[in-house]
Amino acid sequence: MSADEMHLDRARAESFGSVATDYERYRPGYPDALYDDLLEPRPQRVLDVGCGTGKFTVGLVERGVTPLGVELDPRMAEIARGHDIPVEISAFETWDVADRRFDLITCAQAWHWIDPGRGVAKAAEALRPGGTIARFWNHNEVDEPLVSALDTVYAEHAPDAHPHGRAPAEDTGYVDPFGASDAFTDLEVRTYRVERMLSADEWVGMASTFSDHQRLGPERLARLGRAVRATIDAHGGTVRAQCRTLAVFARRG
Repeated sequence: MSADEMHLDRARAESFGSVATDYERYRPGYPDALYDDLLEPRPQRVLDVGCGTGKFTVGLVERGVTPLGVELDPRMAEIARGHDIPVEISAFETWDVADRRFDLITCAQAWHWIDPGRGVAKAAEALRPGGTIARFWNHNEVDEPLVSALDTVYAEHAPDAHPHGRAPAEDTGYVDPFGASDAFTDLEVRTYRVERMLSADEWVGMASTFSDHQRLGPERLARLGRAVRATIDAHGGTVRAQCRTLAVFARRG
């Protein structure tokens, strides 16, 4: 399934609430440099789309900015509210903007679950002229020989799940919907890198929160987890990962 079709798989898109606690525990945060770039223009009103448990949003709160979150799943939203983040429960495409306008819209790890056309239109409605939307995703890259060993484990236990650890493909043919929209200009891609050290349990816990892992079912996921732990233990017991955050900025014309 291509990136612009992933939102059609609603079972995957709406699966994260079932692992909300693990999502909060194991998913990584975001680089300081990304926050610096987002907050450098001093936005007064910020909207975080698909805020989840607040993995990104809480970093804004810590820096003195209290955004409004929009989140589809009440279980994810409950955890975010525990971080003093106001959250409105709704799909972004049908969320009621009312008469509000924002200086900055952020979306961490979630835009691929949003209908591209309707999402762009909603972002254009919610942003003031000159405002910015930033969408970003984390990718964990692991060096050899561990990454090949993990590929082997997945080929045996879960060939229909993504093993994580390899850099994403550079040329997928994907056309960014903001670049194709007359409402937005100045499309810019920025990359941020942070090194992380994870235990076998942390790596397995993180991987299990992804939607393609959840659809394996409890038994297959447990078998996969045991095999991945054993592989990591055989390679020193920890995972040294280069966490690359790919951010795409666009300005409201």
